[in-house]
Amino acid sequence: MTVFDDIGDFAAALPDHRALMGLDLGDKTIGVSVSDLMLSVATPLETIRRKKFGVDAAALLALADKRNVGGLILGLPRNMDGTEGARCQSTRAFARNLSRLTDLPITFWDERLSTVAAERALLEADTSRRRRAEVIDHVAAGFILQGALDRLRHIKAAP
Repeated sequence: MTVFDDIGDFAAALPDHRALMGLDLGDKTIGVSVSDLMLSVATPLETIRRKKFGVDAAALLALADKRNVGGLILGLPRNMDGTEGARCQSTRAFARNLSRLTDLPITFWDERLSTVAAERALLEADTSRRRRAEVIDHVAAGFILQGALDRLRHIKAAP
Protein backbone atom coordinates (compact mmCIF):
# COMPACT_ATOMS: atom_id res chain seq x y z
CA MET A 1 0.00 0.00 0.00
CA THR A 2 1.19 3.49 0.47
CA VAL A 3 1.70 6.33 2.88
CA PHE A 4 -1.05 8.96 2.78
CA ASP A 5 -0.54 12.57 3.85
CA ASP A 6 -4.28 13.24 3.50
CA ILE A 7 -6.47 11.41 6.01
CA GLY A 8 -9.37 11.48 3.54
CA ASP A 9 -7.33 9.46 1.04
CA PHE A 10 -6.32 7.14 3.87
CA ALA A 11 -10.00 6.66 4.81
CA ALA A 12 -10.84 5.69 1.24
CA ALA A 13 -8.12 3.01 1.27
CA LEU A 14 -9.24 1.35 4.52
CA PRO A 15 -10.80 -2.11 4.42
CA ASP A 16 -14.15 -2.57 6.19
CA HIS A 17 -14.46 -4.01 9.71
CA ARG A 18 -10.80 -3.90 10.63
CA ALA A 19 -9.19 -2.11 13.56
CA LEU A 20 -6.68 0.72 13.30
CA MET A 21 -3.39 0.95 15.16
CA GLY A 22 -1.99 4.22 16.51
CA LEU A 23 1.73 4.67 17.08
CA ASP A 24 3.64 7.20 19.17
CA LEU A 25 7.23 6.92 17.91
CA GLY A 26 9.89 7.96 20.37
CA ASP A 27 13.65 7.59 20.30
CA LYS A 28 13.63 4.74 22.83
CA THR A 29 10.06 3.42 22.70
CA ILE A 30 6.99 3.05 20.48
CA GLY A 31 3.63 3.50 22.17
CA VAL A 32 0.92 1.34 20.59
CA SER A 33 -2.86 1.69 20.72
CA VAL A 34 -5.64 -0.08 18.83
CA SER A 35 -9.21 0.74 17.93
CA ASP A 36 -12.31 -1.38 18.02
CA LEU A 37 -13.65 -2.75 14.72
CA MET A 38 -16.23 0.05 14.49
CA LEU A 39 -13.41 2.65 14.63
CA SER A 40 -15.02 4.37 17.62
CA VAL A 41 -12.69 3.95 20.59
CA ALA A 42 -8.91 3.89 20.92
CA THR A 43 -7.41 1.68 23.61
CA PRO A 44 -3.78 1.99 24.75
CA LEU A 45 -2.15 -1.40 24.25
CA GLU A 46 1.55 -1.53 25.05
CA THR A 47 4.93 0.13 24.76
CA ILE A 48 7.61 -1.49 22.64
CA ARG A 49 11.27 -0.86 23.53
CA ARG A 50 13.01 0.20 20.32
CA LYS A 51 15.91 -1.88 19.09
CA LYS A 52 16.55 -1.48 15.36
CA PHE A 53 14.11 -0.84 12.55
CA GLY A 54 13.76 -4.45 11.38
CA VAL A 55 13.03 -5.75 14.88
CA ASP A 56 10.64 -2.88 15.64
CA ALA A 57 8.78 -3.30 12.34
CA ALA A 58 8.44 -7.06 12.84
CA ALA A 59 7.00 -6.54 16.33
CA LEU A 60 4.52 -3.91 15.09
CA LEU A 61 3.40 -5.95 12.09
CA ALA A 62 2.97 -9.08 14.26
CA LEU A 63 0.75 -7.04 16.61
CA ALA A 64 -1.16 -5.63 13.64
CA ASP A 65 -1.77 -9.12 12.30
CA LYS A 66 -2.83 -10.47 15.71
CA ARG A 67 -5.27 -7.56 16.20
CA ASN A 68 -6.75 -7.67 12.66
CA VAL A 69 -5.51 -4.15 11.93
CA GLY A 70 -6.46 -2.57 8.61
CA GLY A 71 -4.37 0.63 8.81
CA LEU A 72 -1.68 2.45 10.78
CA ILE A 73 -1.74 6.00 12.13
CA LEU A 74 1.59 7.48 13.21
CA GLY A 75 1.78 10.50 15.45
CA LEU A 76 3.51 13.32 13.58
CA PRO A 77 5.50 15.44 16.07
CA ARG A 78 5.14 18.90 14.53
CA ASN A 79 6.64 21.92 16.24
CA MET A 80 4.18 24.09 18.16
CA ASP A 81 4.13 26.59 15.25
CA GLY A 82 3.06 23.78 12.86
CA THR A 83 6.40 23.40 11.10
CA GLU A 84 8.14 20.06 10.67
CA GLY A 85 11.55 19.43 12.15
CA ALA A 86 13.94 16.50 12.43
CA ARG A 87 11.52 14.35 14.46
CA CYS A 88 8.88 14.67 11.70
CA GLN A 89 11.46 13.66 9.09
CA SER A 90 12.35 10.63 11.20
CA THR A 91 8.65 9.65 11.53
CA ARG A 92 8.09 10.05 7.79
CA ALA A 93 11.17 7.91 7.07
CA PHE A 94 9.89 5.23 9.47
CA ALA A 95 6.53 5.24 7.64
CA ARG A 96 8.21 4.95 4.22
CA ASN A 97 10.37 2.06 5.39
CA LEU A 98 7.42 0.32 7.05
CA SER A 99 5.30 0.71 3.91
CA ARG A 100 7.85 -1.44 2.05
CA LEU A 101 7.09 -4.32 4.44
CA THR A 102 3.28 -4.20 4.52
CA ASP A 103 0.21 -3.57 2.39
CA LEU A 104 -1.49 -1.70 5.24
CA PRO A 105 -2.33 1.94 4.48
CA ILE A 106 -0.40 4.39 6.68
CA THR A 107 -1.14 8.00 7.57
CA PHE A 108 -0.14 10.63 10.11
CA TRP A 109 -1.95 12.52 12.86
CA ASP A 110 -0.72 15.72 14.50
CA GLU A 111 0.48 14.68 17.94
CA ARG A 112 1.56 18.06 19.28
CA LEU A 113 -0.20 17.82 22.64
CA SER A 114 -0.83 14.07 22.94
CA THR A 115 1.86 13.45 25.56
CA VAL A 116 0.73 16.49 27.56
CA ALA A 117 -2.87 15.22 27.46
CA ALA A 118 -1.76 11.71 28.43
CA GLU A 119 0.31 13.04 31.33
CA ARG A 120 -2.62 15.15 32.55
CA ALA A 121 -5.02 12.18 32.36
CA LEU A 122 -2.61 9.97 34.28
CA LEU A 123 -2.10 12.65 36.95
CA GLU A 124 -5.87 13.07 37.31
CA ALA A 125 -6.12 9.30 37.77
CA ASP A 126 -3.56 9.65 40.60
CA THR A 127 -1.11 7.35 38.81
CA SER A 128 2.29 7.00 40.50
CA ARG A 129 5.34 8.55 38.84
CA ARG A 130 6.81 5.10 38.18
CA ARG A 131 3.58 3.80 36.62
CA ARG A 132 3.23 6.97 34.50
CA ALA A 133 6.72 6.37 33.10
CA GLU A 134 5.71 2.80 32.18
CA VAL A 135 2.47 3.70 30.39
CA ILE A 136 2.85 7.27 29.07
CA ASP A 137 3.86 6.25 25.53
CA HIS A 138 0.95 3.92 24.83
CA VAL A 139 -1.51 6.27 26.55
CA ALA A 140 -0.21 9.05 24.23
CA ALA A 141 -0.69 6.64 21.29
CA GLY A 142 -4.29 6.28 22.45
CA PHE A 143 -4.78 10.06 22.29
CA ILE A 144 -3.24 10.14 18.80
CA LEU A 145 -5.47 7.34 17.57
CA GLN A 146 -8.63 8.75 19.18
CA GLY A 147 -8.07 12.11 17.47
CA ALA A 148 -7.74 10.38 14.11
CA LEU A 149 -10.80 8.18 14.77
CA ASP A 150 -12.88 11.27 15.56
CA ARG A 151 -11.77 12.87 12.29
CA LEU A 152 -12.45 9.69 10.31
CA ARG A 153 -15.98 9.57 11.73
CA HIS A 154 -16.60 13.09 10.35
CA ILE A 155 -15.16 12.13 6.96
CA LYS A 156 -17.40 9.05 6.70
CA ALA A 157 -20.47 11.07 7.82
CA ALA A 158 -19.94 13.78 5.18
CA PRO A 159 -22.07 13.38 2.02
